[in-house]
Amino acid sequence: MNADQIRQMIETGLPDARVDVRGEDGVHFEAVVVSAAFAGKLPLARHRMVNATLGEYMGREIHALQLKTLTPQEAAA
Repeated sequence: MNADQIRQMIETGLPDARVDVRGEDGVHFEAVVVSAAFAGKLPLARHRMVNATLGEYMGREIHALQLKTLTPQEAAA
């Protein structure tokens, strides 16, 4: 698993999202996800949306994923 594969999975699950994923060791990753779909949702709900795009890879190939989830308006501020 690499950062580009994770980015592609998130973008497939959240088609309007802008995604930046980093992770040097192949198991611990950081991601910034910007999506209009996050509007009106609490951080936990946003994280669940992203985690759902990764399915069974979470906890297996992806041991840790630190998320920053923003709406386009929050990202522009």
